[in-house]
Amino acid sequence: MAQDSEVKSWANRLLNAYGPPDLLLNNAAIISRNAPLWKVGPQEFSDVIDINIKGVANVIRHFVPAMIAARRGVIVNFSSGWGRSTDPEVAPYCATKWAIEGLSRSLAQEMPPGMASIPFNPGLINTAMLQSCYGSSASAYHFPDEWAKTAVPFLLKLGPAENGKPISAPE
Repeated sequence: MAQDSEVKSWANRLLNAYGPPDLLLNNAAIISRNAPLWKVGPQEFSDVIDINIKGVANVIRHFVPAMIAARRGVIVNFSSGWGRSTDPEVAPYCATKWAIEGLSRSLAQEMPPGMASIPFNPGLINTAMLQSCYGSSASAYHFPDEWAKTAVPFLLKLGPAENGKPISAPE
């Protein structure tokens, strides 16, 4: 999602086939290896920035104008608990998720009435990314398919009343 031209092509295909989405879930993210910031190489750092921030911006750039033209829709940009707090050895990821919080809240101020932009903390989900940080402790958390059973109905209920509000998934 970091390549704007690829996102543009993908968005055009979807918009032409289905029209603007009512709910845009924007969940672009990778994490660098666990290390102090000064040990994260420049390319690894750039990759995290490019995907986690630029990827989200690219999706917004190519879907939101059609949503605005239709005067409806909710944009949910996936953040993280680490977009509202910090831990050692994950500084690049934390920085990008803090950026998503600010980007989402600023975008919310630009939305016309009836639309919303929401920074969303999905909580802890047992994924390869969580396992890279938590090791075997990740097994204490839901796998994505289990998480989705609660999260999807919750996400489908979000609307203009939540515009700009940092939201967390129900536990």
